[in-house]
Amino acid sequence: MDNEQKAMEALLARHGFHFSKSKGQNFLIDRDVPRAIAETSGADERYGVLEVGPGIGALSHELCRRASKVVAVELDTSLLPILDETMANYDNFKVVSADVLKLDLPKLVREEFDGLTPIVCANLPYNITTPVITQFLEARCFESLTVLIQLEVAQRLCAKPGTAAYGAFSAYMQYHTAPELCFEVPRECFIPAPKVTSAVLRAVTRGEPPVAVADEAFFFRVVYAAFALRRKTLVNSLMTSFGALGKEKLTEIVAACGLDVNIRGERLGLEEYARLAAALREAGAC
Repeated sequence: MDNEQKAMEALLARHGFHFSKSKGQNFLIDRDVPRAIAETSGADERYGVLEVGPGIGALSHELCRRASKVVAVELDTSLLPILDETMANYDNFKVVSADVLKLDLPKLVREEFDGLTPIVCANLPYNITTPVITQFLEARCFESLTVLIQLEVAQRLCAKPGTAAYGAFSAYMQYHTAPELCFEVPRECFIPAPKVTSAVLRAVTRGEPPVAVADEAFFFRVVYAAFALRRKTLVNSLMTSFGALGKEKLTEIVAACGLDVNIRGERLGLEEYARLAAALREAGAC
């Protein structure tokens, strides 16, 4: 890894590149990690891959060797000439200079991946992990997401009800996908080394949600309300969004769903939330 790090540092110095903490830049310097990430993604000639934050192209190389096309979205324009150099041998690679959070992803997929199955595979900047994953899922056009993120975040996305890591975004992720924590990546595999351990998460998007809900937006309004006061009971948390019903009525609704009136939101799974959302809608909480 020392030789790889020296080679990368020389490349960056030659281009006058400086790492940006605000952009969450941590580049992989262990060649085995990008290879493992690409293999985990399942990319092959059937797929068009969207990558975010390609850096100098360590993961891009591995993806281009497998997939029919790789489109990398890079916000930092100072990296573009470096990618021109490092990815010069791949005619199936394209860089889009943009902020991924401002892109119309379904349009990008239609324009770039015609005839291919789109997937995401990326070493995500830590500072945009939650919003960019949300954007990927709301685009509803990717078969799977394979992302390198903070270990703590990966654990949260895979967490089960009743555990300390389980939260509203856990439920959101598990409603839309079947997430799996694949392997950890030590901080020493990056330059500069982050302060935390990372992990690769693969999430296959669901063809159908695991529970039936009448109104998806309302369902998630209930989920997020249930975690509004995490240390309080479910009834108290629901009061933050559905207080017009009154605490007594909310208590009745929770009990009618077969739940302990003193239960906390963190103990409910998707099925319980679906029942609760249906009951709240019926009670006029919309």
